[in-house]
Amino acid sequence: MPPGDGLFSGAGTRDVRALLEASFRAALAATDPAVLTAAHLPSAPPDAVIAVGKAAPAMLGALLDRVPGVPSLLIAPRGLGVPGTAATHTVLSGHPVPDENSVRAADAALALAAGLRADQRLLVLISGGGSALMAAPWGVTLAQKRALTAALLVSGADIGQVNAVRKHLSRVKGGRLALSTSAHITALLLSDVVGDDPATIASGPTVTDPSTFQDALAVLDRFAIRAPEARKHFELGVAGRLPETPKPASEPEGRVSNRIIGSGRLMLEAAQKFLRSQGVQAELLSAALTGEARDLAAAHARLVREARQRGRGPVVLLSGGEATVTLGARPGLGGRNHEFALALLLELGQHGVYALSAGSDGVDGNSGAAGAFLTPDSLVRARQLGLDADDALRRHDSGSFFARLGDRLVTGPTGTNLNDFQAVWVEADGP
Repeated sequence: MPPGDGLFSGAGTRDVRALLEASFRAALAATDPAVLTAAHLPSAPPDAVIAVGKAAPAMLGALLDRVPGVPSLLIAPRGLGVPGTAATHTVLSGHPVPDENSVRAADAALALAAGLRADQRLLVLISGGGSALMAAPWGVTLAQKRALTAALLVSGADIGQVNAVRKHLSRVKGGRLALSTSAHITALLLSDVVGDDPATIASGPTVTDPSTFQDALAVLDRFAIRAPEARKHFELGVAGRLPETPKPASEPEGRVSNRIIGSGRLMLEAAQKFLRSQGVQAELLSAALTGEARDLAAAHARLVREARQRGRGPVVLLSGGEATVTLGARPGLGGRNHEFALALLLELGQHGVYALSAGSDGVDGNSGAAGAFLTPDSLVRARQLGLDADDALRRHDSGSFFARLGDRLVTGPTGTNLNDFQAVWVEADGP
């Protein structure tokens, strides 16, 4: 079916909001963790398996369906629910801030790996969220690491910067899990990071680490985070009194294999394919957007105006990545996807659009939702309800704003994490 000739070829006559939600759900279905894992399992059965992250239950289930009874450790978020998995041992731990179970999970993973011989095989299934779910504090207490993690998450630091700090305060991250065993390791990774760098996903427990103690110290300096215990630890490392994370030259060739099997780009390509099947033009802008959510919204608003002026439309502009939000004192409810949507609403003003911004994991910050919808009349409806969009954005209370409008997308945890999803429906300007 050619673009523009399908069910949704004209706005105003069909439910565009429903179409955008359907494209999101189709993208999630096409990147189901179990399907992706099953397609990439090694031919030789492993002697043990560790599955960690938001997609861990589905990924492990795919392995156990094929090779039942393998000694297995499942590490997943508390509250995710673990239906139907037959793991030998399960630990449900804290996310996005590690808890006591995160330490138990890391200790269990290190023990399982260390118990394997050089002629055995360890399969590690890794997805987003693993950094918090599997934590082995080194040089700091768990409480100190929690406080530092929380400070980093609201500082505006990107995931690479956060992980440089985490890796150098951990006995398991930054390749230290792989270092703990002489077994051959195959790691299958679902990427939740821009650029799909295996060293960044879940802080790279099976990947040699290019970052250093000096890099970790620089992150604290850049974002003015005191953390005296962590600073002392990093300074000992810089002075050569603590061992660095394993570097690429230190790993024997062929012992560890890390493979990316799913990513945000794959998710967006699936949404594009779905939209085109509905007769809708769909343009994939980028799967690697970073920066402040407000800045990304401003850039999208410019693209919307340009598309309208060129007479393009209707067209859906697809994008993804991982925005940041620098929070002030006492922020309200929301997350980076809600903030993007609210900032886009204000950038476009009365010339609104249909749009959806959502986290693929179904959890956007502390909002209780995956993300939020825009409609062309969002600003009008907000004013009728007495809502002040500028004030909500200033207070980082976008979650409350969209809840009052009834424009949140609530999915619950999706069991995966492939970064964020933005879809913006653009109509051409009239004659």
